[in-house]
Amino acid sequence: MDILSKLRAPEGAVREKKRVGRGPGSGHGKTATRGQKGQKARSKGNINKKHFQGGQTPMQRRLPKRGFRNPLATPVFEVNVGDLEAVFEAGATVDLAALHKVRLVRGRLEDLVKARVLVKLLGDGELTKKLTVSAHRFSQSAADKIAAVGGSIVELPRTPQKTAAAEG
Repeated sequence: MDILSKLRAPEGAVREKKRVGRGPGSGHGKTATRGQKGQKARSKGNINKKHFQGGQTPMQRRLPKRGFRNPLATPVFEVNVGDLEAVFEAGATVDLAALHKVRLVRGRLEDLVKARVLVKLLGDGELTKKLTVSAHRFSQSAADKIAAVGGSIVELPRTPQKTAAAEG
């Protein structure tokens, strides 16, 4: 005889579900265990939310707003001349494709070429190699350091470039 099929929970261990709002004979009719009036008695009186603060003005509305983020701003990648020193050989041509290949700038190469994302060269670090560098912007110190070692800079247009397919 299979004893497992005969197992039962002990008396009083399992409670029946409380059925509320089923008339006065149930013992939980009329107000359906919600009590008399008040916010918690209403149909949409649920205040069991983490951000609910007892009806006072919520924290996110009490604190002042700070700053502004321009959704139309053009993103700019910053590359230091010290980074170029570590990655490129003397006499190399450093253009957007080369920077993308060595992962000094991220994202899609097409966005860099069409100037939807700009590259700015900054002057942090030392440069001892002669390089030809192409970027959208150059800081004065970066331009000076490149010129000091005999290199040259090529400033690319900063506005998004239209393609032939977009024009026609």
